[in-house]
Amino acid sequence: MHRPDSDPLVRLVDDVDVPDGLVLAHHLTGFSDAGSAASGALTALLTDHQRVDVAHFDADVLVDHRSRRPTMHFDTDRWVSYEEPRITVSLLRRHDDPGQALLLLHGLEPDVRWEAFTQSVIGLVRRLGVRLVVGLNAIPMGVPHTRPAGVITHGTSAELVRGRRAWIGQVRVPGSIGSLLELRLGEAGLDAIAFTVNVPHYVASSEYPDAAAVLLEHLSGISGVPIDVDGLRVRAVQTRGEIDAEVAKSPEVAAVVQALEEQYDNLAETAASDLRNDLPDGDELGAELERFLAENDRETGAGGSGPTGPGGPGGTGL
Repeated sequence: MHRPDSDPLVRLVDDVDVPDGLVLAHHLTGFSDAGSAASGALTALLTDHQRVDVAHFDADVLVDHRSRRPTMHFDTDRWVSYEEPRITVSLLRRHDDPGQALLLLHGLEPDVRWEAFTQSVIGLVRRLGVRLVVGLNAIPMGVPHTRPAGVITHGTSAELVRGRRAWIGQVRVPGSIGSLLELRLGEAGLDAIAFTVNVPHYVASSEYPDAAAVLLEHLSGISGVPIDVDGLRVRAVQTRGEIDAEVAKSPEVAAVVQALEEQYDNLAETAASDLRNDLPDGDELGAELERFLAENDRETGAGGSGPTGPGGPGGTGL
C-alpha cells in the first residue's frame, strides 16, 4: 500500500482498478442510527457484493480506543485476537454483474481530527474520480410503523435535490462527521447528497429493516446501481408483525400509535401546501436526537449491545 500525495491518514491498496465516475456511499458508526437502519443497509451491501478494499484510514490515530474499547478474545490462558478498529473505503461489485459497482466508506466515526479526515476523504474523492458522494443516515421521528418510512434529503446543490419535497427551514442538531463531510464537499465544489430515513421513535433502539431497505432503494435510485432489498423486505414484514404484537399488549401504546397514524395521514393530505409547518421544529428534533444518542451511550457504554426487542428502551415500551 502507499499513501496518496503523502497523506498521513490514509493508505491506498496497490493494484486495485477503480473505474472513474462511481458513487461513494458512506456511513460511519458512532452517531445517530435509529433502528440500525444505516448499519443494516451497509451489512446488506457488504454481504451481497464482491468486496475489494481500496483504502484504509489510520484508525489508530482517529479513534479514541478508551472511549470505544476494541474487543479482544481470550482463550484459556492467552489472548488470541484483537478486533482492530477500521475505517475503510471498499469497492463493491454485484456478483451477477461486476460492471455494476459502488464505493463504500464504512467503519467507525473518527473521534478526533475531523477536519483532517474530511480533507483526506475529499482527496480520495478527487483521486478516484468519484462523481457523487451519498450519505446514509437514520433518525428517530414521531411517525408510526404502520406507514411508509419518510426520507429527509439534502445536498450540496439545488440541482441534486430538485423535485424532492422540502423538509424544514432551519435546525440545530448535534454534529457528525457525515454532516461535516457533506459541508466541506460542497465548499470544495464537489457533489454530495444525503438520505436520512425517519424511524418510529418507539422502535429506534431496535432493528428496523424496513428503514434499511428504504435507504438502499434511494441509494440505488441515485447511483443507477441495482441493489437487492428482498431480504430486508422479508425481515421488515416479520419485524412489523412483532411490533404489532407488542403494541396490542398495551392499550396505552396502541393509543399512541393510533394518534401517530392520524397525524401522519393528516400530513399526507396536506403535504403539498403545509407539510413543513406540521413537522417538529429544530429545537424539538435536536432534543430528540440528543435523547436518542444519550440512550445509546448508556446502553453501549460498557462495550455491550443494548436491548433490541420492541420493549427495550426506545422500543414500544413508551
